[in-house]
Amino acid sequence: MKKFINKVVEGDCLELVRELPDKCVDLVLTDPPYGIGEANGKNKSRGCLAKSRDYGNLKWDNEIPSKAHFDEMLRVSKNQIIFGGNYFVEYLKNSPCWIVWHKDNGETDFADCELAWTSFKSATRYIKWRWQGFIQENMKNKDTRYHPTQKPLGVMRWILEKYSKQTDLILDPFAGSGTTGVACKELGRNFILMEKEAEYCKIAMKRIESIKHIEQDLF
Repeated sequence: MKKFINKVVEGDCLELVRELPDKCVDLVLTDPPYGIGEANGKNKSRGCLAKSRDYGNLKWDNEIPSKAHFDEMLRVSKNQIIFGGNYFVEYLKNSPCWIVWHKDNGETDFADCELAWTSFKSATRYIKWRWQGFIQENMKNKDTRYHPTQKPLGVMRWILEKYSKQTDLILDPFAGSGTTGVACKELGRNFILMEKEAEYCKIAMKRIESIKHIEQDLF
């Protein structure tokens, strides 16, 4: 277990999560592939205010994860927040608490909102955070975008502040460019990140290492 804590672990998350004991994680916060082809250059054809970045042509978003992935996430964690829950309803239970992220992204063919399913019993919550190409909510401190489905750091911080506490252990088995880990590091949460693409593992580690100075103030 200790070998995973505050690390970015490269590999198949299904195999890696199976190494973890039951209910060892306080919260799974993750954004699994939706199976809509965002990894294969689809974003380049969309209308936007500037030329879309080329993230390469990969296959990780060709299909949704298996039922086994969701069963394992539920097994190892006390609570879960899963972006794209509307794509995985056959694997999840009914919930009164969904998170609605309004992207405020103007006239494009991107979705106006994204939905995150949660295991919490509280009411549905809403966050408005602009995320439209080079236009972002916080223009003075913009996120660098490394991944086609990357979530804003501000949104992930908001979620962690509302649904976790300092010293909690957060698991993201589909870590991508590591935004969950960056938010955890900034807010004093422990984390486990899992990612099968080697290049994204390197990016995630670099992003997290770049904020090590913040750790001195949190712990």
